[in-house]
Amino acid sequence: PSVPRHTNRLINEKSPYLLQHAHNPVDWYPWGQEAFDKAKRENKVIFLSVGYSTCHWCHVMEEESFKSKEIGDIMNKHFVCIKVDREERPDVDRVYMTFVQATSGGGGWPMSVWLTPDLKPFAGGTYFPPEDGFHRVGFRTVLLRIAEQWKKNKDALLASSQRILEALRHTSEIHVQGQESPPPSKEVMDTCFQQLSKNYDEDYGGFSHSPKFPTPVNLNFLFTYWALHRTTPEGAQALQMALHTLKMMAHGGIYDHIGQGFHRYSTDQHWHVPHFEKMLYDQGQLAVVYSRAFQISGDEFFANVARDILLYVSRDLSDQAGGFYSAEDADSYPTTTSREKQEGAFCVWTAEELQALLPDPVEGATEGTTLGDVFMHHYGVEQTGNVDPMKDPHQELKGKNVLIVRCSLELTAAQFGLDPGRLDALLQECRNRLSTARAQRPRPHLDSKMLTAWNGLMISGFAQAGAALAEQGYVQRAAQAAAFLRTHLFDPASGRLLRSCYRGKDDSVEQSAVPIQGFLEDYVFVIQALFDLYEATLEQGWLEWALHLQHMQDKLFWDPKGFAYFSSEAGDPSLLLRLKNDQDGAEPTANSVTVTNLLRAACYSGHMDWVEKAGQILAAFSERLQKIPISLPEMARATAIFHQTLKQVVICGDPQGEDTKEMLHCVHSVFSPNKVLMFADGDSTGFLYRQLPFLASLERKDGKATAYLCSNFTCSLPVTSSQELRGMLSP
Repeated sequence: PSVPRHTNRLINEKSPYLLQHAHNPVDWYPWGQEAFDKAKRENKVIFLSVGYSTCHWCHVMEEESFKSKEIGDIMNKHFVCIKVDREERPDVDRVYMTFVQATSGGGGWPMSVWLTPDLKPFAGGTYFPPEDGFHRVGFRTVLLRIAEQWKKNKDALLASSQRILEALRHTSEIHVQGQESPPPSKEVMDTCFQQLSKNYDEDYGGFSHSPKFPTPVNLNFLFTYWALHRTTPEGAQALQMALHTLKMMAHGGIYDHIGQGFHRYSTDQHWHVPHFEKMLYDQGQLAVVYSRAFQISGDEFFANVARDILLYVSRDLSDQAGGFYSAEDADSYPTTTSREKQEGAFCVWTAEELQALLPDPVEGATEGTTLGDVFMHHYGVEQTGNVDPMKDPHQELKGKNVLIVRCSLELTAAQFGLDPGRLDALLQECRNRLSTARAQRPRPHLDSKMLTAWNGLMISGFAQAGAALAEQGYVQRAAQAAAFLRTHLFDPASGRLLRSCYRGKDDSVEQSAVPIQGFLEDYVFVIQALFDLYEATLEQGWLEWALHLQHMQDKLFWDPKGFAYFSSEAGDPSLLLRLKNDQDGAEPTANSVTVTNLLRAACYSGHMDWVEKAGQILAAFSERLQKIPISLPEMARATAIFHQTLKQVVICGDPQGEDTKEMLHCVHSVFSPNKVLMFADGDSTGFLYRQLPFLASLERKDGKATAYLCSNFTCSLPVTSSQELRGMLSP
């Protein structure tokens, strides 16, 4: 590589996204006091650009505008330019995305916002092309117009920014109305189910036409709805919707059939042509959903998809110290000699490539059949490529194929006169061969930032899959990642979580000069992960840490006036708004997950004020839950758990005893959304016994492993049979 002509302050940052822009001719600053002071001192508008390192359109805008010396000169002359990695600073991103969505009706990344020197927004958008076109004003024009307006009409812009801020403050406020109580769960659950049913695509699954996102929150809601209505037609419909969606996703091009794992979303209705980046938060949540699908259906298909997701994360998104990286990019160089990256280049195939890699004749098949013929038929490969030109605006996928399962094993086997079992082995051989060939291609960029919240989601993925599939190796990987968090992303002196750390030189783990403190989502997803890890390992240390973090979360983020938790803590003068997210999207919102966390925490500690807090969150979001629960399916699910009361499943036994292991396997193999598992080993000095004195009264019956089903610390008659226990766990 040539020596860069420009270097700006971002060269001193750790974020891979900020480092990508360190050699732009733009005089970028990171978010911080130095930039704010310069804007005030020089009376300049701030141009804020927010994105993330695996964002396709962020790369496009950088190539077209931020690498342009001419546009860079305009930016440097008229503005103080700030770059923010939205994954490092979700608080900054949310404040200004709230503004962009409110003023433009849409949002996305890269996000481009112009601020007064005191950080109030007055203009904004997302991606801008560099020059004016038929339908869009170019970035250069926007920059010059705003610079001119600031010179001529500064007072009007300042007044406008103040009005905008007041309006945002008013519209974004979420608080309890008067004496409101938690909404009734039946109405919330039924309305959410009806709204999802209305949006459901009966042919291809999912809940929109296009683009289609995996949205695990919807699928988890449907599983819970089924569990509470399993004898009704609506319950059966909910289950069918969830399982069909999961099958269509796993057959589609959104799933990487060669390298495993899921891409971020599909650009079409059929789950065929994806946006090729892979995000850690998707893998963590989908590992849980596919494991639950296996628990419910017993179909190994779902278990195998969960295993493949965890294989991908273990191989490609794992740091040797135990943490998980954030993402892989959509764009890469097609060959080692290519000058330009293309979206999907690492993942797509021409028919000629496949025929050359799979030339072997297939014994026993119709005459002349090669492995390539069988593979191409099964995965919908066409000689001229199988991508709709309408889904390929830049012609990057012309003549290429995105693999998608077009036939069942039985149909493909019948087409070539093969036994389905043999066909399965042949397709596996083909996939292995293509994996080896693909390994020779230049890999996409890896975002090796490690985020606490997303690591929490992935720990839950490994822990829950390990328990449901009885795979101890996954549970051990979850424990290794939790230990990583404790070492690198937790400050024992203050008892607080940090937001992020980074892969450094020689594969060391590095931290920023001034570490970013954890946000609400970091606490919530880690607490959830630690509860999941306790249930999978029965190691009480994880429980103890979870309860400590829950107390810290209450202290830093709870809103005692309006109820529920703020996304960020108080005291940062650069944050104009403290927000409470009100939408479960690609990730569940933190307040949704924390309702269930609080109920679990109360079960493990006996602190009933946490149950009260859970009810207060539901009361604060009551209006939204009753009108549009489809925007909060995870919180709608939690409403049912709140009103049902969690079942405490207590197993008394010898941890090494076969009868104990059988009981635990029974608990892990049943999907029961309103249970918590705890293990009473008879050690009255242990953490759990100190928290819950009632455990001392429970004992083994006839010397055998014994299960008790308790509610509010009052227990049923003991059972010693796994079959009886299974019956008790099913609502």
